[in-house]
Amino acid sequence: MPSASFRQPDFTASRIQAEIDLASPGKRGGHLGLLWSDNANPLGVYQIPAACIVGSPGPTVLLLAGVHGDEYEGPVALDRLYKSLDPEQIRGRLIILPMLNAPACRAGTRCSPLDGGNLNRAFPGDPDERPTQAIAHLVSACLLPVADAVIDLHSGGRASWFVPCALAGRGRDGALDPANLAMATAFGADVVWVLGAANDNRSVNGAATAAGVPCIAAELGGGGHVGIAPLQAAETGLRRTLAHLGVLGDSLDPLSAPPRLVELAHAGHRVTAPEPGLYQPARQAGDSVAAGDLLGWIVRPDCPDDKPTEIRARIPGLILAETRHAWAVPGSFLAFIASDLA
Repeated sequence: MPSASFRQPDFTASRIQAEIDLASPGKRGGHLGLLWSDNANPLGVYQIPAACIVGSPGPTVLLLAGVHGDEYEGPVALDRLYKSLDPEQIRGRLIILPMLNAPACRAGTRCSPLDGGNLNRAFPGDPDERPTQAIAHLVSACLLPVADAVIDLHSGGRASWFVPCALAGRGRDGALDPANLAMATAFGADVVWVLGAANDNRSVNGAATAAGVPCIAAELGGGGHVGIAPLQAAETGLRRTLAHLGVLGDSLDPLSAPPRLVELAHAGHRVTAPEPGLYQPARQAGDSVAAGDLLGWIVRPDCPDDKPTEIRARIPGLILAETRHAWAVPGSFLAFIASDLA
């Protein structure tokens, strides 16, 4: 994996301008310039924050956060990591984009306010399409070709809360599976979510798999704020994974127990509301449940004579995520139940 020098990403095919040197030794912050002419900014650029730390020869690791603009733990964790490191501590190169979907981050929305696009459903992207597609293309065509590994930080956003976990993808040919699982285990979370069939090929994970680059994601709390424990998990996980990759010289403390490996591979993993009303939970994210266990109720305070509707688990497993939206309509997400990996 180590290389003698570092290549500058080739931005010639992109509609996004590089306004930062990502190859020379040292530490620097700057931005990339998204060219998009609209009523608010017809002749300027939309700035995407970027930073890099280039040390001695070693692997290039691409660190991403803010793929969804209402997920805050990742951007804070990457900002703190950048501020805490000097080039002398790095064997390799860190390319850091803490607010990849910068327009959405500044608006505090999951999807882009410029075009309504969901960046994690836009890969591999297209430089000649709308902004979300152009940002996806930037990663696929410009950054992944110079990366040896990728870490992509997420959370549940304003709508949900996830048990802090690392995500390891499984590709069709399995070539990257051992490296992905080793990175996810090194992250140090109690839970590793193995994506498998749930690995959307329009995501960062999917793009990295297509490019042959090992990649993990992480889900780190959520709920529309920066949680103390999820942020600590992000910071610890970043340093542990970078040590595993040989970029940092930190010692890897042994895990107290192997992580719990789970997947979302069954029809009953997604719990949704059958009718409108307020969702009153009886269990919470992190709880283990059996099939048939009561998860909560849909209640109708506007209809005092209506009985609450019970919501029960269809499968056994771990409540991996829960909604943070109390009001539900038919089809609204209530919880994910993850099955233990066989």
